Amino acid sequence: MSILVLAEQEHGTFKKTAAELLAKATELAGSLGTTVDAVVLGTGADAASLGAYGAARAFVVDGDFSSYDGDTAVAALAAAVDAASPSVVLAPASYLAKDAIPRLAARLGTGQGSECTDLRVDGGAVVGRRPVYAGKVLCDVTVSGTPAIFTVRANSFGQPEAGSGAAEVVQVSFDAPAPRLTVVKRETPEQDAVDLTEADRIVSGGRSLKSAENFDAIIRPLAKALGATAGASRAAVDAGYAPHEEQVGQTGKTVNPSLYIACGISGAIQHLAGMRTSKVIVAINTDPEAPIFEHATYGVVADLFDVCPQLTTKLGALDS
Repeated sequence: MSILVLAEQEHGTFKKTAAELLAKATELAGSLGTTVDAVVLGTGADAASLGAYGAARAFVVDGDFSSYDGDTAVAALAAAVDAASPSVVLAPASYLAKDAIPRLAARLGTGQGSECTDLRVDGGAVVGRRPVYAGKVLCDVTVSGTPAIFTVRANSFGQPEAGSGAAEVVQVSFDAPAPRLTVVKRETPEQDAVDLTEADRIVSGGRSLKSAENFDAIIRPLAKALGATAGASRAAVDAGYAPHEEQVGQTGKTVNPSLYIACGISGAIQHLAGMRTSKVIVAINTDPEAPIFEHATYGVVADLFDVCPQLTTKLGALDS
């Protein structure tokens, strides 16, 4: 009975959550006296390389997963679980997992702890800690069914150093269900920034930027100088300053970076719900009474139009 980790890959490259979850699974497995396996959907990635992060076996499910199909993903994951017979399944809280993992849990007749930010072993069982009520409360979750399934927010444990060794690659076949959807067209975003949900650093702008031109002139250069991803509040997105895929909050993306810089964002509860678990929060706002300051690690009561360009210039000078 092992711990099985969903190692997501895209175009043959494993996402950072693969190494992050495998390293944490290895730590948990040491306490449980078990081993760690990985499951990879689709070919193209070097599955054996997952052994460098603790995977003893890598179960590779053959098939075309270039376009997401929930029925196919669930059937593939169920086949991998059947082959690996794990006691625990860990998956990132990604788009794929948010749709497929609950359906997998229902198919297996077990339970799930969602959006965890920490995992530990207590009394011989894995316990997940997850934020609830927009991050105001942290609760511990255990799963009585087998396998116990947990999804984990990116950046919860940090990136481990690669070790040595290679995982044994095990090919898994499954009967793909008849498709219920047809992909008409697929467009790839032009930007090369890390997706918000996986970004380690984020610079977000709010309504105070006043225009899309100001957003592009203030927020994006600062994000680039920091090696960060640009984000936005709902107010900024609704005003047309930034696209919806950059929205952070209850109706946008939930993020968990090491550094979150909120520029001209008041800190409404809907926004806090999407970024409250950030390790370090820096707030820049002219209103000293803005709610964001109650949650900020560092607060700057000043005009973002003065502060952000100075930060961009100083950071640029460090690289020169």
